Amino acid sequence: RNVHHRIENISSVEPLEIIEIQTGDYLGEDDIVRVEDDYGRVE
Repeated sequence: RNVHHRIENISSVEPLEIIEIQTGDYLGEDDIVRVEDDYGRVE
Protein backbone atom coordinates (compact mmCIF):
# COMPACT_ATOMS: atom_id res chain seq x y z
CA ARG A 1 0.00 0.00 0.00
CA ASN A 2 3.01 2.31 0.34
CA VAL A 3 1.72 4.03 3.48
CA HIS A 4 4.07 5.31 6.19
CA HIS A 5 2.98 4.69 9.76
CA ARG A 6 4.31 5.15 13.28
CA ILE A 7 3.25 3.86 16.68
CA GLU A 8 3.63 5.97 19.81
CA ASN A 9 2.75 5.25 23.42
CA ILE A 10 1.27 8.48 24.79
CA SER A 11 0.76 7.01 28.27
CA SER A 12 3.33 7.74 30.96
CA VAL A 13 1.75 5.06 33.17
CA GLU A 14 0.95 2.03 31.01
CA PRO A 15 3.56 0.28 28.83
CA LEU A 16 2.71 -0.28 25.19
CA GLU A 17 2.49 -3.94 24.19
CA ILE A 18 2.46 -4.93 20.52
CA ILE A 19 1.68 -8.44 19.34
CA GLU A 20 2.82 -9.20 15.79
CA ILE A 21 1.27 -12.11 13.95
CA GLN A 22 2.74 -13.35 10.67
CA THR A 23 1.48 -16.04 8.33
CA GLY A 24 2.79 -17.64 5.18
CA ASP A 25 5.91 -19.43 4.05
CA TYR A 26 8.33 -16.53 4.54
CA LEU A 27 8.52 -14.77 7.91
CA GLY A 28 11.58 -12.56 7.36
CA GLU A 29 11.83 -8.89 8.26
CA ASP A 30 14.13 -7.77 5.46
CA ASP A 31 11.22 -5.95 3.77
CA ILE A 32 11.14 -3.22 6.45
CA VAL A 33 12.03 0.23 5.11
CA ARG A 34 12.78 2.81 7.81
CA VAL A 35 11.89 6.27 6.54
CA GLU A 36 12.46 8.16 9.78
CA ASP A 37 13.69 6.89 13.12
CA ASP A 38 14.15 8.65 16.46
CA TYR A 39 16.62 5.94 17.55
CA GLY A 40 19.22 6.20 14.77
CA ARG A 41 18.37 2.95 12.97
CA VAL A 42 17.81 4.53 9.53
CA GLU A 43 20.36 3.18 7.05
